[in-house]
Amino acid sequence: MQQSVVPELAHTQTSPIQWVATATAIAGVVALSSLVQPDPATAAQSGKGPSAAAAPAAPAKAPDPAGVDYPIDCGPVKVLVQKKASGDLDGDGRPETVAVVRCDAGSGTPPNGVYVLTQAEEARRPRIVATLIDPKDRLSVTDFAVRDGDVTATLLGYSSADVPSCCPDLRQTAKWQWKNGAFIRSTPPEARGA
Repeated sequence: MQQSVVPELAHTQTSPIQWVATATAIAGVVALSSLVQPDPATAAQSGKGPSAAAAPAAPAKAPDPAGVDYPIDCGPVKVLVQKKASGDLDGDGRPETVAVVRCDAGSGTPPNGVYVLTQAEEARRPRIVATLIDPKDRLSVTDFAVRDGDVTATLLGYSSADVPSCCPDLRQTAKWQWKNGAFIRSTPPEARGA
């Protein structure tokens, strides 16, 4: 065995005090690491293909009724969206928006139109897919709601053309449900007895 020409250095030989200091330092790091924890990890596989984990899709946004070209003739005044409600009406997992619109007239009771809007993910603007109430029917909509895939509304109308548009004299409740590819209108059971 060959002898080193370099003299033994003091730090290459351990003493009991060095072992105690090292053990104390390690214990301190272990204790501190139990107090400081990282955020929970989430597993995700990268890459594409059948083995890649699918990230949960963000919930689809309901279509915004602003800026839609409604089939209502308002002449020189603008179309006013009076009410809106959203929900998944056809069971496809994407929300639709139902908009109650009328002309923004300064007086009188302009009739409402009720339209169902949808919007594909890649589309820039929503589109009308159904007309529940046509403004030509001369109806006003109150107590409007979308719940559990149903659209409900109270409709105010006129018994004849002689009734002034300021003063509807008929009241009915309507409910629409998506069935077999179309919106079917019915009268809710609680409204039949009234």
